[in-house]
Amino acid sequence: MKITNILVAGHYEDVFRKHFSSTNLYKLRFIPVDEITDEDFDWADAYVGFMPTPQFQLSKLKWVHSFNAGVNNFLEIDGWIENGVLLTRTICSFGQRISEYCLSYVLKELQHQKFFEEKQREKKWVRKPPIMIKEQTIVIFGTGEIGQEVARTFTQFGATVYGVSRSGEQKEYFQSVTTTFDASKVLSKADWVISTLPFTKETDNLFNKELFNHFNHAAFINVGRGKTVDEIALIDALNKGKIRHAVLDVVAVEPLPSDSPLWERKDVTITPHISAITDLDEAVTCFIETLHQIEQDIVPPNKVDVKKGY
Repeated sequence: MKITNILVAGHYEDVFRKHFSSTNLYKLRFIPVDEITDEDFDWADAYVGFMPTPQFQLSKLKWVHSFNAGVNNFLEIDGWIENGVLLTRTICSFGQRISEYCLSYVLKELQHQKFFEEKQREKKWVRKPPIMIKEQTIVIFGTGEIGQEVARTFTQFGATVYGVSRSGEQKEYFQSVTTTFDASKVLSKADWVISTLPFTKETDNLFNKELFNHFNHAAFINVGRGKTVDEIALIDALNKGKIRHAVLDVVAVEPLPSDSPLWERKDVTITPHISAITDLDEAVTCFIETLHQIEQDIVPPNKVDVKKGY
């Protein structure tokens, strides 16, 4: 595939100049999303950015690269297969960032940090032995690059880690991987359930009342996409003790509305979608590597299967 004209949605000239040494071989336009015109799409071979424009001209492009790991905002646009447009996504340190995020909340509980903070305020010397990660069973939904990295992190600490995926294909760092249909077999064993799932037609409200009924007082961490969780069912599962605590870095509507009952719950921790913030240097480097691959007719590892949604 030959790419000459690259439309970048945003003023990222400095970071491109820093990493893109072949600017003489390409023509680049840096324009904010809300200022991109039809003429810009007529000119462009490729579109790069965090989100599509309101009137996205997919039929005029050869390639779209998302600066995010998730691409559901681009997949809301129809015509990918019909127009033969390549869609790629950013893969960089997301897995490590998300692993550290999850690890921090697991350790917070196992090391009884909240308990000891309370005892310090009370000026009481009370011992409570920490729990080791190797004693924990962790079920990870999503066994792609991010899910595997999370599994690797916890496996290194000796945890028993199971995976759940659409295919059930066995992957490294998981004791075993089961299909979404058979997830109930491992959920009853879980101390922690971590979702790294993208949002697709298949994962829409996947975590619903039926699935939560298989939880056995596990903690739930969602670092995938908010719309994979039925929040009414989540609250019901918390009330019933099926889930002892929920850590939500993503929610169905972001920012989380001020009237959401999730804000007020002591058994819910909310963070504002920060577990894997895109590093622009890494994102541009990934884009450049992908560009070189597709110009050599190499299928890039970050190509999105638009039928599957990831």
